[in-house]
Amino acid sequence: MSQLTEQLHHSEIGDILENSLAGNKPGLDDCKRLLDSEDVHLMGLVAGYLTRKKFGKRSSFVNNMILNYTNVCITDCKFCAFYRPPGHEESYTVTLDKIESRVKAAWEMFGITQVMFQGGHNPSLRIEYFEDAFRLIRKKFPKVGVHGLSASEVDMISKVEHTSTKEVLSRLKDSGMQSIPGAGAEILVDSVKQIISPKKISSNTWLRIMEEAHNLGIPASATMMYGHVETRDDVAEHFMKIAKLQEKTNGFMAFIPWSFEPNNTLMQKQDTVKYPAGGTQLLKMIAISRIMYNDLISHIQSSWLTNGVAMAQMALQYGADDFGGTLLGEEVVSCTGARSTELTGSRIIQAVKQIGYEVEERDNFYNVVRTY
Repeated sequence: MSQLTEQLHHSEIGDILENSLAGNKPGLDDCKRLLDSEDVHLMGLVAGYLTRKKFGKRSSFVNNMILNYTNVCITDCKFCAFYRPPGHEESYTVTLDKIESRVKAAWEMFGITQVMFQGGHNPSLRIEYFEDAFRLIRKKFPKVGVHGLSASEVDMISKVEHTSTKEVLSRLKDSGMQSIPGAGAEILVDSVKQIISPKKISSNTWLRIMEEAHNLGIPASATMMYGHVETRDDVAEHFMKIAKLQEKTNGFMAFIPWSFEPNNTLMQKQDTVKYPAGGTQLLKMIAISRIMYNDLISHIQSSWLTNGVAMAQMALQYGADDFGGTLLGEEVVSCTGARSTELTGSRIIQAVKQIGYEVEERDNFYNVVRTY
């Protein structure tokens, strides 16, 4: 700590980092200063120290499959290469029989403990489709948790059913949905959303649906997609909006900052974004996430999916405590031509042990189910 203290005294963000080490929550201006700073290494030292103090030299992961149940979508997000409009020759919706067979195969071959159930905004799907799917998974595979749907998908279902999002959440919970992923947040600033996803739910709607879920006893993840058209102030506002809701509900289990992957998207074709943000920016966002949320949101994920396993190993030393999930059957990011989006538990275990960390496998509630 003596060497760290010396570095803090000579850094323009030293006061923020010292306050964080003392247990004080950073505010909006502090967040902006961190985002402006290029002292990523020092942020990482502090964030890594805070993480090891809380978790030791350990990393968790979840044995997970992603089930992208439909690629039919009417929101036309400019950052997405996955969706197809209704009636397109490449559009699909997975039947209940295929849902069962896919989960069965992943359970038997890999021993999954979670299904992440996400897809497009398909106006043809009634709520009964989701209820039947969740009941099937929970009945046939009781040791497999259901993590899905996103707030924006919940909003879509409410529009199809002409009912409230709270009613949709209640019915989905009763049918077996146990937790909610943070997708659909992107950047919680409407001026950004108007550029990248103008047909999707507003920032306030995302926050309201998340609050409704928390109040119904449905925990969630929170996410941020950075590296597109957002400004420093937009990112800081996003951090603070998540913090404000968490202080109110304590419903977020984890925060996941992930970089936009532009390949094959409309934003790349329009020259809005040409290249991904890169590894240094990932480490900076991971470190700031830990510093901003250390006493608010326990778990920070490594965001390996868009940055690769090697960067995830670095992220674990810069403030992340959770590697994320194995991915079997993922189709959204893979449509961008990004790195391999298949990753098994054995590869994660190997990657974590390579940096001298212990490995814990968890469920979708972050309860440890086994150690390696």
